[in-house]
Amino acid sequence: MFLALLLGGLVVALVVIGLFVFGLRRRLIQRAGGTFDCSLRWNVSEEPDPSGKGWVYGVARYSGDQVSWFRVFSYAPRPRRILERSAIEVLERRMPEGEEELALLSDAVIQGCLHRGTRLELAMSEDALTGFLAWLEAAPPGQRVNVA
Repeated sequence: MFLALLLGGLVVALVVIGLFVFGLRRRLIQRAGGTFDCSLRWNVSEEPDPSGKGWVYGVARYSGDQVSWFRVFSYAPRPRRILERSAIEVLERRMPEGEEELALLSDAVIQGCLHRGTRLELAMSEDALTGFLAWLEAAPPGQRVNVA
């Protein structure tokens, strides 16, 4: 009986510690400022895929001339993807379709982009998208930026 209570308490303690580390990591990412909720779908085809597959929920952070993207459900301290401003080409903007509406946040808008030859889609709120496009347009003189 004592062993079962001890193991149960240990499992509960590990779950609480794991949740605490998730929260602490998120606070450390947001601490530098310039963060926004952003789902990412990497290496997508030319045709829109309304199945909702491939979307990963994350947090993006502006840092100089790049956006660092972190997975939400990860313990990794480093970003999963780094998007450089000079390498991003804006393609199209669309609303979620089909099962994408269930896979993404309720107010998400999808922005299709090209980054170093890889097609990707970012899903974020309308306000975050406005900020993202303004950040792209605010590139230093001489940098090629395509925000069509």
